[in-house]
Amino acid sequence: MTGASSGIGRATALQAAGQGEHLVLVARGEPPLQETSRECESRGAASTAVHLADVGDDAAVEKLVAEVLQRHGRIDAVVHCAGVVAYGRTEDVPAEVFDGVLRTNLIGSVNVARHTVPVMRRQGSGSIVLIGSVIGHIGVPSMSPYVLSKWGVRALARQLQLENRDVPGLSVSYVAPGGVDTPIYEQAANYDGFVGRPPPPVASPDRVAAVALRRIDHPRARTQVGLANDVIRFGFTAMPWAFDVLVGPLFRTAAIDRTTPVPANPGNVLSSSFSGNRLLGAQGNALLGVGRNIAAAVKGSGTERRS
Repeated sequence: MTGASSGIGRATALQAAGQGEHLVLVARGEPPLQETSRECESRGAASTAVHLADVGDDAAVEKLVAEVLQRHGRIDAVVHCAGVVAYGRTEDVPAEVFDGVLRTNLIGSVNVARHTVPVMRRQGSGSIVLIGSVIGHIGVPSMSPYVLSKWGVRALARQLQLENRDVPGLSVSYVAPGGVDTPIYEQAANYDGFVGRPPPPVASPDRVAAVALRRIDHPRARTQVGLANDVIRFGFTAMPWAFDVLVGPLFRTAAIDRTTPVPANPGNVLSSSFSGNRLLGAQGNALLGVGRNIAAAVKGSGTERRS
């Protein structure tokens, strides 16, 4: 379980613990990962092993897989949840931060696959679940590194599915949630001026985790979490002229907290932010957030007219 210290990864670990599974928990930061481990043990995990690793580091992933095999002898399932976000126009996001998002989200997925697929092929069985995003199917202004990384994760899942058709017991599933109530938005690198937030309708990390765990025993090539994803993807593909006109204003209203300015910062892209790692986000009801954005916009328009 990668990204196990926060959000979807943490929710997946806790649900798997409740099923009495043997768990290997992976993340960059030890304190929150140890918290997850203790919670998993209290929920009934058969065993838990904590491994500090940056999935963007191929050597670290290779070492991790070797250690897991030494302890357990096999790898039955991988749920790859590790991910980071950066907000800002393409040219405004510093190169090291832009590359950092790609490194964790996309290269990290490749590294995990590179070292676990051969194990599962030797076993003749195993399940890999890659957590993508609806943003891996569309374009969104001011999120270029995340968009590129998630398009890449979707392509990787397809490639792995094609390459492993000869091993019927090995499955690769791709799960794409929309907005999810996790801390990833608050912890994101930001060069946009305002904090990001999950757009409605917002799913719980528990809902996404349940889908991911279901794909282990019931594989499916692609799963969208939330009906809104289908509407958004249809608009992007079938009506690009309308999508392109609407996505900017809708993104600024629904996916950014225009009432919370923030200075430019790299967030948790380059290093883990221990204090921000938890199961749920702290931004409250998404619809109320949209309402506050609209009120702020109306107030700003009124001020401009009076001046």
